[in-house]
Amino acid sequence: MKWQILSCLESIDGFVMVLLLNTINTPEYLRQLDRKQLPQLAEELRQFLVKSVSKTGGHLSSNLGTIELTIALHYVFNTPYDRLVWDVGHQTYSHKILTGRRELMKTLRMAGGISGFPSRTESIYDAFGTAHSSTSISAALGMSVAAKIDGSDRRAVAIIGDGAMSGGMAFEALNNAGAMDTNLLVVLNDNDMSISRPVGALNNYFAKLMSGRFYSAMRRSSEKMLKGIPPVLEFAKRAEEHVKGMVTPGTLFEEFGFNYIGPIDGHDLDTLVTTLGNIRQLHGPQFLHVVTRKGKGYLHAEENCLLYHGVGKFDPEQGILPKTALEDGKGQARKQTYAEIFGGWLCDMARQDKRLVGITPAMCEGSGMGDFAKNFPQRYFDVGIAEQHALTFAAGLACEGYKPVVAIYSTFLQRAYDQLIHDIAIQNLPVVFAIDRAGLVGADGATHAGSFDLSFLRCIPNMTVMAPSDENECRQLLYTAFLLDTPAAVRYPRGYGPGSVPLKAMKGLPIGKGEIRRLGQKVAILSFGSMLHQAIDAADVLDATVANMRFVKPLDTGLILQLAKEHVLLVTVEENTVLGGAGSAVTECLQQHGMSVAVLQLGLPDKFLEQGEPEKMLATCGLDAAGIIASIRSRMS
Repeated sequence: MKWQILSCLESIDGFVMVLLLNTINTPEYLRQLDRKQLPQLAEELRQFLVKSVSKTGGHLSSNLGTIELTIALHYVFNTPYDRLVWDVGHQTYSHKILTGRRELMKTLRMAGGISGFPSRTESIYDAFGTAHSSTSISAALGMSVAAKIDGSDRRAVAIIGDGAMSGGMAFEALNNAGAMDTNLLVVLNDNDMSISRPVGALNNYFAKLMSGRFYSAMRRSSEKMLKGIPPVLEFAKRAEEHVKGMVTPGTLFEEFGFNYIGPIDGHDLDTLVTTLGNIRQLHGPQFLHVVTRKGKGYLHAEENCLLYHGVGKFDPEQGILPKTALEDGKGQARKQTYAEIFGGWLCDMARQDKRLVGITPAMCEGSGMGDFAKNFPQRYFDVGIAEQHALTFAAGLACEGYKPVVAIYSTFLQRAYDQLIHDIAIQNLPVVFAIDRAGLVGADGATHAGSFDLSFLRCIPNMTVMAPSDENECRQLLYTAFLLDTPAAVRYPRGYGPGSVPLKAMKGLPIGKGEIRRLGQKVAILSFGSMLHQAIDAADVLDATVANMRFVKPLDTGLILQLAKEHVLLVTVEENTVLGGAGSAVTECLQQHGMSVAVLQLGLPDKFLEQGEPEKMLATCGLDAAGIIASIRSRMS
């Protein structure tokens, strides 16, 4: 299939064709099209998406699956007066293109460009900012209730995927919405996928519906047997509709108080527009079940929608090329990501200790658990997009003598804070948290940044909090955490480390002990985690002492007091918000021991940082070597 994008005016066989997509600057232009033109628009939009994302990177397969649904929603509903709320929001590129941001797609997920998710500050068509799952129904319900209070005929639509439906918050909202007389429409985008393969009873329910072998076989047999008896056949067809309600999810959602409609083909624009148009006239809570295919229309993405979920730059014709074993042609081994370091440790640790169980809330591939899932399937548990459940599930396993390891992104751990405190920390259970994506995450922006974990973890009693500075230290600290019989967290950044080769042998490190990595004068830089190498580069210029602290809780009190006695300025450096972070812990320590020494705390500022290149974002925050040097010189002056 060719993925060439035509110019606005293209000559084909002597005819001049105007691309529909280039005429759509807002949904009002879209609503002026004839319905027969919509399939052409969908094809143009699909080609544009593949070419655009191949140049910028981003979420691809999820967006390809929702093109027709996006067109139909904007065609039928009077946006932005009517509100569209997209769950998670990584499937909204078509929505962005149709709402005046087509030309801005070349800046997608870049500094100063448009976000990869809906953002209220970016467009009036983004009714609600999203990026985490299972929030859309609650938000849309709030909007529909507001419309009712205002006496408005405004409609609110929540578009949620089957993966996000596994989140408990979605069902809390359904339970509440079904009892309210509001004009809320929930559209279930059922593509049998979340990010990783979907799991759980609800997904099995959808799968049974889609296979439909029992229902289809029963229908074919009945028609064959009864076609010679027209009155009986007509009666059977009517009875079929009642039987169908017993074997489809309609029963489930109607019990919540919704009028269930579907399932319908999410790539059939005529059916989508007609159905949505009819629903637009109905009153009360409505539930539309739409079946789509992730990666639709781009063969590479259809065949491997997981690989094409989140992509870097690639050639649309060739697709994503497999990673090579070598970083370059000079025989140098390719560096491992921190997720790969974790995945390797997890398998090695599982071979040593049969009590180890691995848990992830729907992030198997992203967290580096693929090999563990294959090699230890009986000890691998993907609980779906359900972070709260993941932690309390781990607590239950720990109560029975197992050693759970929860692989979770820093931003997603925020969603289970209550369970972290009440179900694990208060009971002092030996659960290990492998916290990926700590610190800045680049293109995913503020919603996915791990800016707060050191602050919200270190205040919890019984917690041990570790921050490795490189790949080998990450492996050794994971092992150290596993040896404890109390809750422990190891937080590490996204992507590659500095290139340290992890040792195969695992050795527990002394709890709460750091190390001096460089001796200098006057200034001592206390580095926490991934900031060590920037700190050393700065120290080489300033002739400063550098300490690799390793532990945020418990702190190496002895090392801190020693450095305070020998230096005139202590500088703490962390890729975490300054407020309440590791630097704050150091100042608290000094105050408790009556030490009077100047302290400069460097870290992330007290604001949400939008997307950009990680290195440039660190520089903007003054956390590269040049920024650290400048801050220290300014303070010393």
